[in-house]
Amino acid sequence: MTTTRDEATSAGDAHPSGDDRFALVDKHLKRVRYEQDQLIETLHVAQDVFGFLSEDVLTYVARALMLPPSMVYGVATFYQLFTFEAPGDHACTVCTGTACYVKGADDIVKSISEGFGVASGATSDDGTLTLKTARCLGSCGLAPVVVLDGTVRGHLDAAETLALVQEALEAEVEG
Repeated sequence: MTTTRDEATSAGDAHPSGDDRFALVDKHLKRVRYEQDQLIETLHVAQDVFGFLSEDVLTYVARALMLPPSMVYGVATFYQLFTFEAPGDHACTVCTGTACYVKGADDIVKSISEGFGVASGATSDDGTLTLKTARCLGSCGLAPVVVLDGTVRGHLDAAETLALVQEALEAEVEG
């Protein structure tokens, strides 16, 4: 007896792990009719739902789209927007494109890294802050640009950025 794709992904309407977030990925998969050319969009949805792409999620997507896991992993690792580790409670992305770099983006990255003990591309040991860099965020007129918890901030220097990050971290402790 063969199992169809719909039966494989919706058997019992619950993922064997008991994680209800897989139902949101399934909803997307059904909407796009399990089309293999929807791999990148499906990975975006999965990352939005889970916060990052774990090995289990990549395997799930591969099986649902009937693609080799190596292909799914290859696509996911090719694009910088996909992450494979749980992000911190707060995320700070510093643009390092030409305009931002010329206006001090490297100083911002260095000050955050030293001030909060987190390397670029990593999450702090206590899990409170993830620091990333991006080649260009497309907001060159605001250079240097920092995205803190999804909010774009421009015309910042290192001290201002440190203060904003500290404020965000303190707000969580108070809240």
